[in-house]
Amino acid sequence: MKKITIASILSFLLTNLFAIQQIYAQCPMCKGAAEANLKEGGTAALGLNTGILYLLFTPYALVLLLGFLWWRNNKKVEKAELSLLDLRSKAEAELRNKQ
Repeated sequence: MKKITIASILSFLLTNLFAIQQIYAQCPMCKGAAEANLKEGGTAALGLNTGILYLLFTPYALVLLLGFLWWRNNKKVEKAELSLLDLRSKAEAELRNKQ
């Protein structure tokens, strides 16, 4: 089940990574304003599409970062719990040997 989930997420990310050059994230009104600006000799519209995609990507990057940090912290907690259980079992074994 985990391998299927990881494979599907990986394929989704790779598909979107290669398709990102085909995305035009402008609404018709913004596109019209940008084209008018370029026709008048302005340069304000040159990075508009890139800026929109950047704003689109930021929340996903933050969620990914928070998920990674949660996973890493959870892994550390599980490791600490396992070491405590191991110490407890060793102490119980020593008590049994002394008796």
